[in-house]
Amino acid sequence: MKNAHNPQKHSLKRIASWLLAGSLSASLLAGCGGKPKTPENDAAQPKQTEPAGNGATTSGQEKQGAGKLLTLSAEEIQTAGIKVQKLELQEKAEQITVTATIQANQDRLAHVAPRVPGSIVKVSANLGDKVKTGQALALLDSIELGEARSAYLQAASEAALAGANFERAQRLHADNIIPEKDYLRARAEHEKARAALRAASDKLRMMGVNPEKLTGSVFPLTAPFAGTIIEKKAVLGELAAPDQSLFTVADLSNLWIESDLFEKDLGKVRVGAQATVTLSAYPGDVFKGRLTYISSTMDKETRTVKARVEVPNTGGRLKPEMFATVAIDTEVSAKALTVPEGAVLLLQGQPTVFVAERGGFEPRAVEVGERAQGYAVLKSGVAAGENVVVGGAYALKARLLKSQISAD
Repeated sequence: MKNAHNPQKHSLKRIASWLLAGSLSASLLAGCGGKPKTPENDAAQPKQTEPAGNGATTSGQEKQGAGKLLTLSAEEIQTAGIKVQKLELQEKAEQITVTATIQANQDRLAHVAPRVPGSIVKVSANLGDKVKTGQALALLDSIELGEARSAYLQAASEAALAGANFERAQRLHADNIIPEKDYLRARAEHEKARAALRAASDKLRMMGVNPEKLTGSVFPLTAPFAGTIIEKKAVLGELAAPDQSLFTVADLSNLWIESDLFEKDLGKVRVGAQATVTLSAYPGDVFKGRLTYISSTMDKETRTVKARVEVPNTGGRLKPEMFATVAIDTEVSAKALTVPEGAVLLLQGQPTVFVAERGGFEPRAVEVGERAQGYAVLKSGVAAGENVVVGGAYALKARLLKSQISAD
């Protein structure tokens, strides 16, 4: 009976062994994080390859290119016009940089209008013309002026008659031919006529004309000083009134640069300080001026104060209403490293200078501070005593970019 149950017992043992083996296989597969390797799974897996040797070399060259030492022969240096300057700390006044607008000098600006109503019969000046003092800009015909001229002529005639009568009375009185009262009456009439003539003459002068040069009711509208016509509203045939400006004349030889100073900067600047003006219209050019005015009141909303810099307009390149950048010298000075602006170039958007060292030229990223009068302040990236390329830097930049492109 005992042996009769052995086959069944062995079968149970074999089933238990199979189950144990299956569970161990599943555990091993789960621990490896993968599925059993089959031809299908093997084909689905992406093949991993080693990085290409050329790709790794290119990346290394690019990384090296940012600080690559450029070596040139003496002939190449001379051909490129490369000049090197040793950096030294220099005493430099700190500056306040503000944006500004160019305006005409308000002390040399005139709105020219007639003093009496009149019809414009001739226009002899155009927009942009340069005019001289007293030059006729237009001719006007005025009824009121014609009446004033008639009164002047009548007064002149009466004055001449009264003068002749007085001279005759003087002679007769000297010879005791006429009594004293007739002589005094003639003198009074003469003085009265002269007063009337002066009044008529003064009225014409207040109208803006010279009585001795007036020949009719037409009078000239003249320029008060030498300058340029920057505005013209005179139209032939129109009636002009005293409250209507026909021309605007401005002396543009000296201009005002209007700007706003922040409250925090007021203690750093004084009237009379030197200032430099730069414009995007003339890159690289610097116009020198002087701070001539600081307002006594502050704008409570912007917390700024109006300031003015006067600049000579040599050559007439500065135009009213142009935007400008003004750098005003302060009373605080400090030592700084400065180089010509042409020595600072952009490489991959970063200001860079070339430093001469180890027999070559190394591009060095720098932090640039103030720019004024064609020079730039280097705040970091270089140190005093190092030799910086100040001429021919563009040739070095081109050579560096060419080598990087060849490496790529």
